[in-house]
Amino acid sequence: MTWTNPLTLLRHGWTRHWNPDRPVRTVVSNLPFEDLKKREQPNRRYEGNAIRTNKYRLWSFIPMNLFEQFHRMANIYFVGLAILNFVPVVNAFQPEVALIPICIILALTAVKDGWEDFRRYQTDQQLNNTPCFIFSRKQMCFVERRWKDVRVGDFVRVLSNEIIPADILLLHTSDPNGVCHMETANLDGETSLKQRKVVPGFSSLGEPFQPQTFDSTVVCENPNNNLNLFKGYVERPDKRRTGFGIDSLLLRGCMVRNTDDAAGIVVYAGHETKSMLNNSGPRYKRSKIERKMNTDVLFCVVLLFFMCLIGALGHAIWLETFSSMPSYIVPDSNGNYTPSVLAGFYMFFTMIILLQVMIPVSLYVSIELVKMGQIFFITQDVELYDEELDRRVQCRALNITEDLGQIQYVFSDKTGTLTENKMVFRRCSVMGTEYCHEENVVVPDRKLILEVDRQMASIQTGPYLDFFLALAICNTVLVSSVTAQRQRVRVNVADLAGAERVGDVLRVKGRRSSSYSGGSFHNMRQWFRKCGLGKVFTSMKFFKRGGETLADPFSIDEDDGLSGSEEVCYEAHSPDEAALIHAAKAYGFTMMERTPHYVTVKLPDEALLKFEVLDILTFDSTRRRMSIIVRHPHTKEIIMYTKGADSAIMERLGNVFSDCCSKIKCVEQWCGWKAVCFSLKVISEQEFRAWSAVRQEALSAIEEKEERLMETANFIESSFTLLGATGIEDRLQESVPETIQALRRAGMQVWVLTGDKPETAINIAYSCKLLEHEDLVFTFSTNRKVLQCQLTNASFRGYSSAFTGPLMEPSIGLVIDGPTLSMAMSDELVEQFVELCKHCRAVLCCRVTPLQKSAVVKLIRQKLRVMTLAVGDGANDVNMIQAADVGIGVSGQEGMQAVMASDFAITRFKHLQRLLLVHGHWCYSRLANMVIYFFYKNVAYVNLLFWYQFFCGFSATAMIDYWLMIFFNLFFTSAPPIMFGIMEKEVSDSTLLSLPELYKRGQHSEGYRRSTFWIAILDAFYQSLVCFFIPYWTYNGSDIGIFAFGTPMNTVSLFTIILHLAIEIKSWTAVHWVIMIGSVLVYFIVTLAYSAICISCNPPSDPYWIMHKQMADPMFYLVCILTTVVALLPR
Repeated sequence: MTWTNPLTLLRHGWTRHWNPDRPVRTVVSNLPFEDLKKREQPNRRYEGNAIRTNKYRLWSFIPMNLFEQFHRMANIYFVGLAILNFVPVVNAFQPEVALIPICIILALTAVKDGWEDFRRYQTDQQLNNTPCFIFSRKQMCFVERRWKDVRVGDFVRVLSNEIIPADILLLHTSDPNGVCHMETANLDGETSLKQRKVVPGFSSLGEPFQPQTFDSTVVCENPNNNLNLFKGYVERPDKRRTGFGIDSLLLRGCMVRNTDDAAGIVVYAGHETKSMLNNSGPRYKRSKIERKMNTDVLFCVVLLFFMCLIGALGHAIWLETFSSMPSYIVPDSNGNYTPSVLAGFYMFFTMIILLQVMIPVSLYVSIELVKMGQIFFITQDVELYDEELDRRVQCRALNITEDLGQIQYVFSDKTGTLTENKMVFRRCSVMGTEYCHEENVVVPDRKLILEVDRQMASIQTGPYLDFFLALAICNTVLVSSVTAQRQRVRVNVADLAGAERVGDVLRVKGRRSSSYSGGSFHNMRQWFRKCGLGKVFTSMKFFKRGGETLADPFSIDEDDGLSGSEEVCYEAHSPDEAALIHAAKAYGFTMMERTPHYVTVKLPDEALLKFEVLDILTFDSTRRRMSIIVRHPHTKEIIMYTKGADSAIMERLGNVFSDCCSKIKCVEQWCGWKAVCFSLKVISEQEFRAWSAVRQEALSAIEEKEERLMETANFIESSFTLLGATGIEDRLQESVPETIQALRRAGMQVWVLTGDKPETAINIAYSCKLLEHEDLVFTFSTNRKVLQCQLTNASFRGYSSAFTGPLMEPSIGLVIDGPTLSMAMSDELVEQFVELCKHCRAVLCCRVTPLQKSAVVKLIRQKLRVMTLAVGDGANDVNMIQAADVGIGVSGQEGMQAVMASDFAITRFKHLQRLLLVHGHWCYSRLANMVIYFFYKNVAYVNLLFWYQFFCGFSATAMIDYWLMIFFNLFFTSAPPIMFGIMEKEVSDSTLLSLPELYKRGQHSEGYRRSTFWIAILDAFYQSLVCFFIPYWTYNGSDIGIFAFGTPMNTVSLFTIILHLAIEIKSWTAVHWVIMIGSVLVYFIVTLAYSAICISCNPPSDPYWIMHKQMADPMFYLVCILTTVVALLPR
């Protein structure tokens, strides 16, 4: 959550948020109002471009930081006790001394917060003072200014390779086609270029941009954090409106690429830009242990209350035993003695002050330090480092490391998470005939080539040509030339023999029609095998740098491509698009150029077809298809090519190729492959004009724009002619079956939630061992809603009742599709569905939407009250990741949206095994044991003071010097438990990986149960009794002073607490020895120094030279050894 300064809200509340119901934002040019004062300018109510992410100013740091720290009840508790100690009738120590512990805690926290805030301030200043170019009416040119000077309504020019300073509506580019390429790596981690286009009607070829002539009004939606949605229109003086979308918006923080310059008007600035609205900072969650710990703190408060109540009653009863007040009880100023009941009431608060350490003030700070140390060791684990991508595991959530050791349900995406998401073209079906391919698209099918050549030679048109034209142009792939300013690395095939990793980008060479001969390709394949490059040839289909999809490096001409070949580089947003366009290229259909208005394809005979692009209906998860409407350069027909999932295309087919439709149903048997169908529709001029008018109205709309655009797309996307289908293989990642088996042995239930069809998902489920062949698999899938409800209800009741028997432990798998899942999660069926899922070994949800993914996670988490983990790699997994207790993002082929929304980020699914079974187990056991140890340590030490009250009339007298009591918790015993929480290894990593069953300890909360807490408290009471009474009986009847009596107890308590922890430690290192021995040495050094210099620190009794005298007495050592042994004997 981003932090907003309350003073900022107060200052801008009336001007900026005066109308919260305002539906749209209206922006006009600032140029006509350049000389006016700021309060007279029309865009004055909008946010400036200067950003401020730091919380504090110099004058507000102390009060605001204290205000934030006092949100913790523990801090309020200790400050309240320190203030209470200033009341004379209840004070237990010197009032100033009582403030020291809480002041130290508050000061350390303030220093940490101040340093972090100062670093944010430096970053803000660096960004705000970055230079940029703003148009000035006075100078009639773009002048250099700073980012902080940019305002909504200004015209800003951005040069190539420069970062965009604000959200700018694109009005001009140096590209003749009105195109600007933008790299969003700084925003979402994707290095593939995004194409932006000028708002229609505002780019004149060859003419310079003249902002002073801009007299239109920009109307757009209010600021929001949706990076994929932007809507509005430009209204001209004659009331004509031109709609625009996200494809005309340059986003702050992104970089302009492959374009000399771009210019436009600023619509969002500063904190209202989409990048800043998405900048939520680190994720903070409350872990399960913290929730339990807060309850145990309340138990300690109750325990403290009863101990203080005993002290108050004991003091009152003790006073009643005197017939006359003894001389050491001092009357008030009037000579009157306080009544015993009132004195007992005062003593209750004095005892709270004395025994306040019962509540561990340093526990919260220690937990933060421990979690920082745990995160450091997780990120430094070389086993979780991906050398190929040069990435290590990321910990984005700072305080739920221990939750990794308590996961019970794992929800996983399929594509890109379980699979590589590096698509390989394996099969296609055209006109009902299947054509198989090997593991690379460089070797096309000979029969298919003959069909293509036959149509090319005879009629120059036909379904085969249309099929490959659809593959070539029905996509969002961008084409970059060799002169592109974005740097790429060229890698020769001959250099791959000894290479461990290939460079960032590999160029693609176009091939001529002569290279289609079967012998040529056969010889080339044999050459690769002879050179020992077979594995490289088949495995390195597409290469990535970050999220960038690269071209196929092995499209080679027969003559090695040295003559007449034109180099192109494809920028694909998804691996399946890259696979399809390279498949088209392998058959000679090479996309050479793409602009907003034209797309050029080179045919196998080297001829160029330049299609006019009339409209593009982009892909969305609801329609599950994409269409491009073009005008054929030869026939002048308006043709719509559409690609999409088989179910999304088949349901909208016409009857022209009915027998082809029946033949192509073989795609349902392409198990394990992603089926993409292609279709065609010829649209008449009249029909297109009518539809286009409605489409333009929808584009210009602000309200319900998405719904209206969806209606127009669904209207035109009908009565398709099926061209063919493609089968794309997505291989499993390395060690996925082993990882899933290990997670299951650890007691986790693994679910797979995917948008793929059931056939593909089931095949992958068997491949990754999610389902076994001996499993009893139930498949719920039906299209009739009423029948579905009846059958599903009956099935749920029958199966759930059948599996409740004591002897029934079947291995059951459940496969359910999206529509059926919606019915199963309805109110009348949800209980039976959850009950059935409890008995399933594996659940596979197919054809599910992103919202259904998150709904399933929330349902299981709430109904079964279990710890859930969701792992995914794409934007469609964000909802699921955020709904789970722990979200894992995979930095794969689909960008970084999942990573940015996650708590932890990994690069391979196999890393989940070590992250959970090793680090999760360690983090949970470490933190659970450390928290229990903290409660034990504080109770054991406080009880020494409590037992002494029975021998001092419950007068709240302490036999240990208060300074030493402060040092005891702050210095002497603070480092060992922190070291224990960071470095303890209860079991080695090899053992945890070989015996995943050990993970169940965290699932069942065996490390931190209520019984464990109370056993630790009882242990603390026992040890405190031993540490008090053995020295008491030893020195009973002697004439030693009060501090001489308390010093052996303090020393014995330190030995007992330190050795208690030493018994708990299972793996000793040099760090353990240094900290444990160092804590004891620090105790003696500080105590000796304090006893030597403290002549009158705590009158009338002073600890001067007490420690020295004790260490000279052999009885002191005997007491220390005997007491420590007896106290630790039960351990």
